Parts: sequence; C-alpha cells; structure tokens
Amino acid sequence: MISALQHSCRLVRIIYVLARHDALFPFQEYPSPKPLQWLARILSKLARKADLPDRPGVRLAAALTKLGPTFIKLGQTLSTRSDIFGAGVADDLAMLQDRLTPFPAKVAFETIEEQLGKPVEELFQSIENAPVAAASIAQVHLAVTKEGEEVAVKVLRPGIEQAFDNDIAMFRWLAAWAWRLVPSGRRLRPIEVVEAFAETVNAEMDLRMEAAAASELRDNFAGEPYFKTPVIDWTRTARRVLTLERVTGFRVDDIQKLDELGHDRHEIMRIASQAFFRQVFEHGFFHADMHPGNVFVNPDGGLTVIDFGIMGRLDRPTRDYLADMLFGMLTRDYQLVADVHFRAGYVPASQSRAAFAQACRSIAEPILGKPLHEISLGRLLQQLFQITETFQMETQPQLLLLQKTLLMAEGMGRRLDPTVNMWQLAQPLIEEWMRNQRGPEARIADLLADGADAALRLPRTLSRIERMIEENDLLEATSIKKTEQRQGRLVFWFFVLLAIAGWTEIFFG
Repeated sequence: MISALQHSCRLVRIIYVLARHDALFPFQEYPSPKPLQWLARILSKLARKADLPDRPGVRLAAALTKLGPTFIKLGQTLSTRSDIFGAGVADDLAMLQDRLTPFPAKVAFETIEEQLGKPVEELFQSIENAPVAAASIAQVHLAVTKEGEEVAVKVLRPGIEQAFDNDIAMFRWLAAWAWRLVPSGRRLRPIEVVEAFAETVNAEMDLRMEAAAASELRDNFAGEPYFKTPVIDWTRTARRVLTLERVTGFRVDDIQKLDELGHDRHEIMRIASQAFFRQVFEHGFFHADMHPGNVFVNPDGGLTVIDFGIMGRLDRPTRDYLADMLFGMLTRDYQLVADVHFRAGYVPASQSRAAFAQACRSIAEPILGKPLHEISLGRLLQQLFQITETFQMETQPQLLLLQKTLLMAEGMGRRLDPTVNMWQLAQPLIEEWMRNQRGPEARIADLLADGADAALRLPRTLSRIERMIEENDLLEATSIKKTEQRQGRLVFWFFVLLAIAGWTEIFFG
C-alpha cells in the first residue's frame, strides 16, 4: 500500500513534466483506456510550455532528460523499439545526450579508495580532478598509474544504484497495470521490456561486467591490429570503479581531422563494417552502442571502441535466422523470408504465410529499389518489425537492439562517405561467411558435429540406462511378487467357485 502511494506520487510528477513538454502523445495515439487519453489531452493543453519543438520525439527526449538518469537510459532503450512509437520517435530518442553535471572529484576519489582499499596516492602517480566525461551513471577521470601507464578511471555516481532501484520498481508497477488495463498492448510485452531494461541497467551498475565485456570483445579480435578495445587494468577495477587503457586518437566522425592526416575513409569504413559483421555473425557478441563518440581512429588508421555498458548477444539459431532472412530480403525471395519467420516461431502458425510474404515485399521493394549506396539494412529491419502487430509477431528484444545498432553503424558510414554502402566493403567477408556457415559443406559439418556430440554423450547415456534398469529390476521384482500374489488369490477363488458350482450340480441337478 505504501509503495503504491509512493509510486502514485512519483507518477504525478512524471506526468506533469511530460505535459509541460507536450510529450503525453503515447497516451493519446496508442492503445490506452479512454479516460487516460482524455486526461492526457487536457493536461497537454493546460501545462504545455511555449516554443516547443514540432517533432514529438524531440519533445519526449527533452522531458526524459528533465526527469533524470533512469529516464535518459529508458529513452535510449526505447530508441531500439520502433515497433512501439514508430521510426521517427525512435530516431529522436536515439539522439538523447547522456551528459549530466559532474559530481565532485573528492567524492569520486573516496569511491576509488573505498572500492580498491588503498589511498589514491598509492594507486596513481596522478589523477585529474576535472572529469573528461560525466554521464547518467558514471564519470571518467584521466590518470597515470604508479607504473607510468596512462589510463581512464570510470567511477559510478554516488547513490545511483538506489535511485535506479526506486525508478525501476515504479516501472514494474506501471507495466503490471498496463498489462491489466490494455490487453491490445500485451503484444509489446511491457513487463518483459521493463525486465530487460532492469537487466541492462543492473549490468551497467557493476563495472566489473563492463570490464568483462571489453575483455571478451578484445579476445574475439586478438591478432587483429586494426580493431582494438582498451586493455583492462583488473587490479584497479571493482564493482564501482573501472580502470582501462587510455585511448589515443580522435572521433571517427571528425572528417576534417581525417582528411588533414590523410586517412583513407574507405579503409576506415571497411574496417568498421567487417568488424561489426564479425561481431554479429561470427561471435554473436556485439557492441550495441556504436555512435561516433564511442569509436576512435588510431594514429595508424585503425579503430578503437570504448564504452561497453550496452552489449548484444545472438545465439546460433538467431544468427542463422538473421542470415537467412536478410538473404531472402536482398534476393527478393519473400517466400523464403516468410518461411524463416514461421520456422523460427516468431510468427504464429495460424497466420497466413502468403500474406506475410506479401507484407515483406511491400516494405522491402521501396528500400531495395534505391541506389546501392542508399540501401539500409537497419532501415529494412526497422520496417519489418513495424508489421509485427498485424501478424501477431512477438517482439524479439535482441533483434531490435541489433536493428538500432545497424542504423548507428550505417549513419557513421554515411558520415564518412555518403556515396558508398558500408556493406559493399564487407562483401568478401560476408560471402566467405555464407559459404562456411550456410553452404552445403557447413550443413554436413553441422550434422557431423551433432553426431560427434551424440557419440560423446553415449557413455553417459548408457550408464544412465543401466542405472534405470537396475532400479527397475527392483521395482519389477516387487511388482512381480505382488502380481503373483494377486494371481494366486484369483486361482484360489476360481477353484472355490468351481467347487461350489460342482456341488450345486450334484445336490440340485
């Protein structure tokens, strides 16, 4: 009861801020109870500020920024959900700037000492007071270790965990009510969306998880000199502190700097596109926040990525689905696209395959009909996911995250050279992967691998069967004994009845 009252009070302030920014349109334009739609329209007219932007997504982004760190993160998460608010709003939310006022350096240093168990002076030769970046969850200070290594030290904001816990508790409360009150919106899985958001945020709250993600991505590209991730300083990393190698270079979208230093933009695009393709299809583990501020060009022309708080994973069946679906789209084989979706179980069997194939054609042809350098795989996936409501296709969060990351990567590519499609530059790698993973030889290899796996499991299986037989022998012996006793009783009574019948025949026959 108390928590419900607290959530209600918090909700009043949220609605007020949204109304001030004329950002209550989700309640007016999307499935919601009539009284709520009416209330949203009234509040927007009464509380709206003057001189607001025309684009609803920009107004919503401004309101979320005003509401604080949790809502900034929520907006960034919703930017991957074009199926909820549409492509325009999703694109505007993707532009949310995760920048806040820095907290005092004294507080940051106290956190470092508490987490690492040593005074800052024993850990670093020097550490800068002014942070180089301050975001909703953490801020970053540049430092030099006692060994003379230049590093960046990321420190969580004080009290941020409790603040996020409070807000997520309210989101869960709202999602539960939305599930009850808006049956037509259940397809969007509001409870699952909140839980996915909570899982992402909780991972970001433990900087050891970010360190592990950076380390895994680095291992995946070991031996590749032109795509790097910073080395983690594990001795100076804890739950609320992350220390990693300082990145040299400049942002990938600094075109003037690229040209001044004579870097080949096409080569940079090739490195970026092939690295991203390998992350998604070869490793199934990809950097899911690929905006230009997280990608740096090294002095040698290679790339270094930073900020590993948001990562995506795709298991092998999902990668196979994605490869077959994109292949079907790009070759205009829409029946294959439909078959892939039904086979994966993404579209219910009760839906029409022919109608789904027709819908895929309707969204793909306008995109595929453009010049090659204007074709966007991210936009193609975005359009595909927008037809989900018609065919009752359940939301696939991992694919929505990938779709948004594709749009980021393609936007970065267009910034480097708008006349070239980044996927053209990755074509040799894509063709090789398709041959190795989706060709006849790969199918045979999969069958052999399955057979080998079954052979390895055979001794354990036989051992289990033997134990079951031994156990069943005891059960069977007991069962046989009971059966024999029952049969003996039946035989006894049979002869009793037979004897009675015989004597009856003698005396009364």
